[in-house]
Amino acid sequence: MSNTKTALGLSLIVLSMIVLVAFSVPLYDLFCRVTGYGGKTNTSEFLSSTILDRDINLKFSADVNESINWSFEAPENLKFKVGENLLVKYKAKNLSDSENSGTATFNVLPEKVGPYFIKTECFCFEKQTLKPGETVDMPVVFYVDPSISTDPTMEDVEEITLSYTFFKYIE
Repeated sequence: MSNTKTALGLSLIVLSMIVLVAFSVPLYDLFCRVTGYGGKTNTSEFLSSTILDRDINLKFSADVNESINWSFEAPENLKFKVGENLLVKYKAKNLSDSENSGTATFNVLPEKVGPYFIKTECFCFEKQTLKPGETVDMPVVFYVDPSISTDPTMEDVEEITLSYTFFKYIE
């Protein structure tokens, strides 16, 4: 009987590990959205309807991983109001002689701002295919949730950095 219990216990542990591995990506994504860990932002289909009299400086960063022969340019840094809906455009160009695809990851700093940085349109995590020499604008529409002003841990936030990095798209 003891061997049966041991085998059943070990089987349950193995099954639990398999389930955790299978669901680790969506669980990690959920964890990041809830906690803002890693500068994870929120998304919304709706624009902000409230603008506060609090200025934030916004810096942009654009990087390209060596796996793809593209140039990638960030918009100019700007100052905006909390709750203000903004549209900015990054610019990507395929520098190679062949059509290829890339995908971008992003980060928001400081990381604690992530849950308050709301994107309503973004090119991130989507396959982008460019022909040789083609240049495209890549829009991002976003706002900073006005509820940031009621969070005492956000009082010191005067500057946010939105950073994207392009990688070769692998199917």
